[in-house]
Amino acid sequence: MSDVTLPALGESVTEGTVTRWLKQVGDTVAVDEPLVEVSTDKVDTEIPSPVAGVLQQILVQEDETVAVGAVLAVIGDGAAAPAAPAAPAAEPVAAPVAAPVVEAAPVVAPVAAPVQVPTFTTPVVAPVAAPVAAPVAPVAPVAAPVAAPAVPVASTSDAGYVTPLVRKLANESGVDLHNIAGTGVGGRIRKDDVLAAVGSPAAASAPAAAVTVEASALRGTTEPMSRLRKVLAERAVASMVSTAQLTTVVEVDVTKIAQLRSKSQASFVAKNGIKLNFMPFFALATAEALKAHPKLNASIEGENIVYHPTENISFAVDTERGLLTPVIRDASTLNLSDIALQIADKAERTRNNQLKPDELGGGTFTLTNTGSRGALFDTPVVFLPQVAILGTGVVTKRPAVVTDADGNESIAIRSLVYLALSYDHRLVDGADASRFLVDVKKRLEDANFGPNLGL
Repeated sequence: MSDVTLPALGESVTEGTVTRWLKQVGDTVAVDEPLVEVSTDKVDTEIPSPVAGVLQQILVQEDETVAVGAVLAVIGDGAAAPAAPAAPAAEPVAAPVAAPVVEAAPVVAPVAAPVQVPTFTTPVVAPVAAPVAAPVAPVAPVAAPVAAPAVPVASTSDAGYVTPLVRKLANESGVDLHNIAGTGVGGRIRKDDVLAAVGSPAAASAPAAAVTVEASALRGTTEPMSRLRKVLAERAVASMVSTAQLTTVVEVDVTKIAQLRSKSQASFVAKNGIKLNFMPFFALATAEALKAHPKLNASIEGENIVYHPTENISFAVDTERGLLTPVIRDASTLNLSDIALQIADKAERTRNNQLKPDELGGGTFTLTNTGSRGALFDTPVVFLPQVAILGTGVVTKRPAVVTDADGNESIAIRSLVYLALSYDHRLVDGADASRFLVDVKKRLEDANFGPNLGL
């Protein structure tokens, strides 16, 4: 027997709440196979099985909170079948069901036959005979591949995470997510999958949105707040109560960056396997500006101001469980390829509950891309102990006044974006915020990022 304990999930994590068991008693598990989901005040994560065997006991039920080091379950060497005869007194039907799952059927069959046949009626014995019988066992593996095409389609949108952007696009386009086979990691449905189902990159079915709006299943229901939502709520309220927050906004012309992305996209994708979007440019320009504006990269501890030695950029990731902020450490020393890869990797693992709690700690400044959801800008909330957060709006093409090298002015179509900086006025003054934003704006508008592409 081997105990499965709640591991240390970060330096400051002392307890965790079991949110969902991925295996049940009697199930066979492999080494490092996900066994249970645990929620902490920093992250929801999966606990893998330390050994291979059969899950013998579950000692901590769902929604129970235990300390680090507590025993969650017991895993045996596969000889869990002897426990089955003890169950018929209380649950006579449970024994035959567990037998085929544990793969200990050959042991259970001879024991169950003499005990159960005389005692129970034929319907109880029948379920045992069906899965144990030799003709049925070979058929199951053959049937699985045949049914495989249907399984991913049905389970893709149910088990996989669908981003709000993809769900919104599907609703507006009249596409049923249950009928789409995702091409993303693990069968995840991507934006391109929805567009392919529509048959037009423009997704011109927006006018039908009023007719095809899908009502949420949450309408008219009540549910308890998750542990993560409680933590976010507490921190948001604490931040607003104990700090003096305000927001300053600037408009930035990122046309040159758009042109650089267009020229470099093919080689960037070939080297890194992901597309180059605007977010890495915003992150790098922010990190570089923080080096020259330490007040924005600081924290208040009592009556002292701590100026951090590195620029650790937290970036907001929207998940079905709530907002999480993994950290890119020493961002000012990285190139655009490094930042883009870290954003893609950590965002994916955050949504899949695979992020380590320590990857959520140590941030000194936060970047949130509200433009990914179509917002022009917002007034983000600063989360302690940080003193500032930068929100990036959606990049849109609009007419703007352009001045050439000779001072001549004209109106042209430009790619523009709003940057909104919220900050703690206890430390950062409006002038400090404006100087910081102007430096970020100049860096982005100059767009001298050729040496920083990492190609």
